[in-house]
Amino acid sequence: MSSQDLDSLKKAAALKAVEFVRDGMVVGLGTGSTAKHMVIALGEKVRTGMRLCGVPTSKETATLARQQGITLIDTDNAWVIDVAIDGADQVDPRFNLIKGGGGALLKEKIVAASARQFIVLVDSSKRVPVLGGSFPLPIEVIPFGWGNTAREIEALTQSRVVLRERNGSPFNTEAGNVILDVHLPRI
Repeated sequence: MSSQDLDSLKKAAALKAVEFVRDGMVVGLGTGSTAKHMVIALGEKVRTGMRLCGVPTSKETATLARQQGITLIDTDNAWVIDVAIDGADQVDPRFNLIKGGGGALLKEKIVAASARQFIVLVDSSKRVPVLGGSFPLPIEVIPFGWGNTAREIEALTQSRVVLRERNGSPFNTEAGNVILDVHLPRI
């Protein structure tokens, strides 16, 4: 499947998810390539008169949402998140997920857990028979003592744990944490 075909599938999934958003809702705005299509589609609804507030899961999503005219609030001011819409890195047949490959793990999980409804946007490339294998399980941890935490996870899982890096340095999340990628054969 070409990247253009894949992008079309992501856009179609995003447009379908946006059908669940109603006037006056507070919407959790996910992060990533599929969620980007969702934010743009919500922006179109706002421009045609729909009132909604968004709770972004990353600075990237917040910037795009503002550009689309979506009013933003943070999780501390969102007493209720009616629906959260986000992508996933892997989904198994029982709808278990791996999220956080893009690095917005903590905020994505907080918003998803706070929502009354959570809609996951995935295309066929994200569906797998068993989680793990080709995609590591990301775990966000505070930087202090990450090495000890990694060793504990290795001992518990009998799997390789790798500190995620970018340009030769530890990758830092927006919360200032680091991500440990756990390479499990299956979850």
